[in-house]
Amino acid sequence: MNIKDFKSGKYTQQYKYKSFSPSMINHPWIWDEGKINVLLENANKKLGELNAFSLLVPDVDVFIQMHIAKEAQTSSRIEGTETNMDEALMDKDEIKPEKRDDWQEVRNYIQAMNFGVEKLNKLPLSNRLLREMHKILMTGVRGEHKTPGKFRTSQNWLGGSGLSDAVYIPPVHTEVPELMSDLEKFLHNTKLDVPHLIKIALAHYQFETIHPFLDGNGRIGRVLISFYFVSKDILVKPSLYLSDFFEKHKSSYYDALSRVREHNDLVHWIKFFLNAVIDTSQKSKETFQAIIVLKNKMDSLILSLGRKAKIAQQFIYHLYKKPILTSNDTVSALEITPKTANSLIQDFIKLGILKETTGYQRNRIFEFEEYLSLFKE
Repeated sequence: MNIKDFKSGKYTQQYKYKSFSPSMINHPWIWDEGKINVLLENANKKLGELNAFSLLVPDVDVFIQMHIAKEAQTSSRIEGTETNMDEALMDKDEIKPEKRDDWQEVRNYIQAMNFGVEKLNKLPLSNRLLREMHKILMTGVRGEHKTPGKFRTSQNWLGGSGLSDAVYIPPVHTEVPELMSDLEKFLHNTKLDVPHLIKIALAHYQFETIHPFLDGNGRIGRVLISFYFVSKDILVKPSLYLSDFFEKHKSSYYDALSRVREHNDLVHWIKFFLNAVIDTSQKSKETFQAIIVLKNKMDSLILSLGRKAKIAQQFIYHLYKKPILTSNDTVSALEITPKTANSLIQDFIKLGILKETTGYQRNRIFEFEEYLSLFKE
């Protein structure tokens, strides 16, 4: 099918409302839009550069954890969760009580993604994996009553207070199993000569259109993108997350998805998606470049500590994973005495690596500011 001829689906009359029944996507795709080819070439180039840099960074899995934390914080913010990057990295008892619900949603997302990254080493990207991640995402938070880990068995909607004034009403729940089966088959159909970037652009649109869960669809749908790249060996590590781009262009993101459903404008969505990949790949590559520079700088500073350099190297390694911490965190992580931990922290403050952020004499929190700034806006 030519992308420009795509018919996105039809509205189906239900009781007192119309739901949208999307067309299946597991079939061949072609296009004659030259701009897509140009963007596709550029996006593949940028992904290749990002992949190369992720291989150059020593202990890259440590730094991937920060990318995951950033994705969790940003993707959750698109859905209205207000937890900043600093808070996402803190322990629960360091978070104000009124902000702990939002914090827990972000932490669940981090846990779900880490679970998914580990499972991808053993299992293919599948509906089963998405459901398992969804269960982790929604357990113990505000959406826990919305059947975590299961495709919905009732109608949902987007925008508005209910079905009568909804902005968009996804397909009725009885259509979800067949639609999700078609989506899964499309992702793994090796007989289709469709570039991976076009495939995942189509898959993300289709997932968000189906909206298979009662809640958490946006977050699962966005992480699907990065996991697809890893599952197809386009990226060796899950280092590309588009939520930051989608959040900065939130209106355009939702508009591009809506234009497919309302006007069959799949060309516009694919162009938007490819631009997101190009922009995000470049920024992610620059972050890895900055990490390499920072790591070399930190290694030089730590050598100046002489006999303490060995324990200091262990400490900086821990800080790359948890750049906001307390003295007690340091004691636990390095298995050292409180006296040694406090001395080490003071050394890092003098070197300009750590900064105390509370101004308190007790229960102080320290921040690896220069590193953390690489993941902030």
